[in-house]
Amino acid sequence: MFKHILIATDGSELSRVAVDKGLGLAKALGAEVTAVTVTPSWVSIAPAEAGMSFPVEDYIRATQVSAQAILSPVGDAAKQAGVTCSLLHEPDQLPVQGILAAAQATGSDLIVMASHGRRGFKRLLLGSQANEVLTHSTIPVLIVR
Repeated sequence: MFKHILIATDGSELSRVAVDKGLGLAKALGAEVTAVTVTPSWVSIAPAEAGMSFPVEDYIRATQVSAQAILSPVGDAAKQAGVTCSLLHEPDQLPVQGILAAAQATGSDLIVMASHGRRGFKRLLLGSQANEVLTHSTIPVLIVR
């Protein structure tokens, strides 16, 4: 059925549940996994005034350290489960763009990710990455809640 599963994670507790479900599915199907985390570009989060106190080089180093901290436990869990897993950091992108680019680049045939289940005003204000991925993906998406 599925041969290569992309698991998107941001390191949150809910995301860890999606990682566990995705790894379990991969093990049951004998599928390979790529775990991906995405970090936005420095210019999208740092106002001009902050650039003086938080240089782009520091931001890049911080995102690399953060990505390693998010992805390393996924690699460990995959190894423990006996699942072949690659780890991927997609820097300088919006989450939806990074997830979809990773799915295409890795030849994934399923995306597994968590949804925070925001509704109403919170969803309008904060958005929904899961909904964006569902809307724009050309492959199946499994949402874990």
